[in-house]
Amino acid sequence: MKKFLMAALALLTSVLGVQAQGYQDYRDHNYGSRRDYSMYANRYDRFGIDGVYMGIRIGPSFTTVDSDDKALDGGNTQTGLNLGVFGGMQLSPKAPVFIESGLMYVEKGGKNLYEGKKVTYSLHYLEIPIVVKYAIQLNEHFSVQPFAGGYFAFGVGGKAKNFGDREVSNSFSHHYFKRFDAGLRFGCGVTYDLFYADLTYDVGLSNICHDEFDTSHNRSLSLSLGVNF
Repeated sequence: MKKFLMAALALLTSVLGVQAQGYQDYRDHNYGSRRDYSMYANRYDRFGIDGVYMGIRIGPSFTTVDSDDKALDGGNTQTGLNLGVFGGMQLSPKAPVFIESGLMYVEKGGKNLYEGKKVTYSLHYLEIPIVVKYAIQLNEHFSVQPFAGGYFAFGVGGKAKNFGDREVSNSFSHHYFKRFDAGLRFGCGVTYDLFYADLTYDVGLSNICHDEFDTSHNRSLSLSLGVNF
């Protein structure tokens, strides 16, 4: 995972550099020192479609599994990676309201001490978030974008590790968790020109354990950095 994270960070850094240099060259060539930002989406006229944007995001997630089943409870925080691509569009030219969706790879899970034995659960998902944003433009550079919506996710891998018994199992199996997850998403983003950052909290609503009497839910706080273009 460390190698993947380092490669992803290197890719993001290179893309940010190319985008920033390309944008500055374009502005210098066409407008000199004068800048012309969209009031809402921070769209630049070289892309030709106002109110529509795309972006990439990467950052850490801090997650838990809240379960009634003490054997499945992962109430202690597990750190993972979130990485994705996004697209959004303005819903009305008269209001700074946007709908945004994308495709993410997210690492969730939790850890616990059960019967004196350390147990960790890693839950890796492909996730589709759908949120509505309201963009508050503070000046020609900065905007603040609170948002709310939901997400749908499908488990693609992960391990359940019992360190006391030295056992490793597939997290998505009959004894552990279901692959499908869905829930609510709340957060706030900030833009500076083409650069973007947000803080997001996911509340899982789907019961991800197989037990008919107990429930398990994902919880996730994530920080993302990236660029809109």
